[in-house]
Amino acid sequence: MASHIVGYPRMGPKRELKFALESFWDGKSGAHDLEKVAKDLKAAIWKQMADAGIKYIPSNTFSYYDQVLDTTAMLGAVPPRYGWNGGEIGFDTYFSMARGNASLPAMEMTKWFDTNYHYIVPELGPDVKFSYASHKAVTEYKEAKALGVETVPVIVGPVSYLLLSKPAKGVEKSFNLLSLLGKIIPVYKEVVTELKAAGATWVQFDEPTLVLDQDSHKLQAFAEAYTELESALSGLNVVIETYFADVPAETYKTLTSLKGISGFGFDLVRGTKTLDLIKSSFPSGKYLFAGVVDGRNIWANDLATSLTTLHSLESIVGKDKLVVSTSCSLLHTSVDLANETKLDSEIKSWFAFAAQKVVEVNALATALSGHKEEAFFDANAAAQDSRKSSPRVNNEAVQKAAAALKGSEHRRATPVSARLDAQQKKLNLPILPTTTIGSFPQTMDLRRVRREYKAKKISQEDYVKAIKEEISKVVKLQEDLDIDVLVHGEPERNDMVEYFGEQMEGIAFTVNGWVQSYGSRCVKPPIIYGDVSRPKAMTVYWSSMAQSMTARPMKGMLTGPVTILNWSFVRVDQPRSETCYQIALAIKDEVEDLEKGGIQVIQIDEAALREGLPLRKSEQAHYLDWAVHSFRITNCGVKDTTQIHTHMCYSNFNDIIHSIIDMDADVITIENSRSDEKLLSVFREGVKYGAGIGPGVYDIHSPRIPTTDEIADRVNKMLAVLETNILWVNPDCGLKTRKYSEVVPALTNMVSAAKLLRTQLASTK
Repeated sequence: MASHIVGYPRMGPKRELKFALESFWDGKSGAHDLEKVAKDLKAAIWKQMADAGIKYIPSNTFSYYDQVLDTTAMLGAVPPRYGWNGGEIGFDTYFSMARGNASLPAMEMTKWFDTNYHYIVPELGPDVKFSYASHKAVTEYKEAKALGVETVPVIVGPVSYLLLSKPAKGVEKSFNLLSLLGKIIPVYKEVVTELKAAGATWVQFDEPTLVLDQDSHKLQAFAEAYTELESALSGLNVVIETYFADVPAETYKTLTSLKGISGFGFDLVRGTKTLDLIKSSFPSGKYLFAGVVDGRNIWANDLATSLTTLHSLESIVGKDKLVVSTSCSLLHTSVDLANETKLDSEIKSWFAFAAQKVVEVNALATALSGHKEEAFFDANAAAQDSRKSSPRVNNEAVQKAAAALKGSEHRRATPVSARLDAQQKKLNLPILPTTTIGSFPQTMDLRRVRREYKAKKISQEDYVKAIKEEISKVVKLQEDLDIDVLVHGEPERNDMVEYFGEQMEGIAFTVNGWVQSYGSRCVKPPIIYGDVSRPKAMTVYWSSMAQSMTARPMKGMLTGPVTILNWSFVRVDQPRSETCYQIALAIKDEVEDLEKGGIQVIQIDEAALREGLPLRKSEQAHYLDWAVHSFRITNCGVKDTTQIHTHMCYSNFNDIIHSIIDMDADVITIENSRSDEKLLSVFREGVKYGAGIGPGVYDIHSPRIPTTDEIADRVNKMLAVLETNILWVNPDCGLKTRKYSEVVPALTNMVSAAKLLRTQLASTK
């Protein structure tokens, strides 16, 4: 019986790749050093899977930044602004596309489906000239082969690549990206021909867009693409992998009727309806890569249940054609539970990280072949029972409070226009008020102070003194820059979700449970294992301290319930909405305590609202209903004069703008600068928005410093579609990943742009 892994984390168990990348970007090490770290990581991963008994081991799932960007490099689809003149794409061009450079902006970055991983969006148009410009897939296959490991090269499929792209600047937004299939298929043919010549016997095409609602035109393009590839694929076994949701019935029919394809991979964790499709019809003689081990969460697999599912599939597809797999790439989980030495032993027994999931996959495959490891299965069953019955999972008071929420919409009593008038009388802000999103740079000294305090190497008194000094510096800097609404810079916070989760009941934390978010950026998602509550105030001390240092309004900074939910590993024994309502009640208590503490502006970030949106349209209204309701619960009890802000990342909001309006925030700030002002088109189309809004005026994910004129130009574009009295001026996102040498000039130019425009607007009255 065969086993398969869709993909694996790249960063390394101790974030080795992160540190190597950042050292290379800072000019502290060379390309050879970076390549050596990458080579060692890949070798360790392949050996680990081979030792665990995995038959179909993936290669080319490693990346220096992102697998979609790797595909852009493979196809030579480099936007002209980067000055690439052909040949193999090197680090300079590759990282310029990902991060920008001193003179050029980066390509747009957006969320990978409904995950917290980001990909670099290809920019394509009718004049793009494709060429085989990165041989990474073949190089990695040969690397593994030289180590004695046979792998399955993984490539982003041609249809998903195009559907995940956007029209390049200057190209009509209506441009049909799939019209480029005929131009990219020849490059794909070159790649698979070279893989065959290198000895590959299998290749995996990832086509995750097949789980989306696709019209007949797109399905036809998909069928034609693989028909066109058929001759090149001859002599290779090919698996088409889908993940993250059910495959629609019509898509399933198109997919499974393809000729020249050896097998199909399905997510059977999130795709329970796909299981019914397989049971009703699966093509004879084809392999089924059954994704029964969850690649999106860290719970130990219920092996007994999975084995029952696999036995039922075995009777349909046959013993020799059933392959046990993960539901998607393990990229979305933490790397290795063995590195967690401080976790409570009972709670730890409930988890499986990527390394443990590899073992689970093989254990299921071995059990199917008649060699069940009874001790392993017994330990797993005991852990499952422990989790169901543990008193630390259930809190009756929290359950009652969440149940009592039903039946009320939790709206503020006064409409937003009247609230904004009351707030303006109190805050007395200029037009085009300036602010930042919350965090300021996290220096090495700051991280050291937090680390030493956590390790009990410095006293609480010394820690508070150090954080207070940092807040004082950040407040003075903002006053010197003449920013209107200040933030305290969040020096006490490790992460916008982890910080809050650490202070709530029902949430566990790891030491090394890092997951890649984008590039070298990693996050350590909290693990929500039980009912959630807030024992005491979490932010009031620091926010009140910061407010006492200035006469200007100081924002209280909170992370909203939907974002805490979507950026955590969430319990699966109750609906996500129930867990979200519990978190909303905890944040509501914090909001009201901040107001009592004299904070007049409170920002409740919902950066992840959009990414939690289900991939299938039929499921989206239900999600938006409880997600928006959860946000309103947090602030429904504050006075009209307390201004509620929220922040959202990634501005693909046109389809959910009415839900955003329904959140009823006083001010919303939204990432905008990397996406060609996509956000503004929704207002051009006539949507009326009466609350305050701050579309980001510069990209904080890039080290590049924008000019005053550039920022003023962005604001002018916004003024063309938005009322002057509702527009705010702010960066795209928090500044924690940037350096002060970048932040100070960028914010100086931002404030200068706002003042310049105020003068111009005053002169036209």
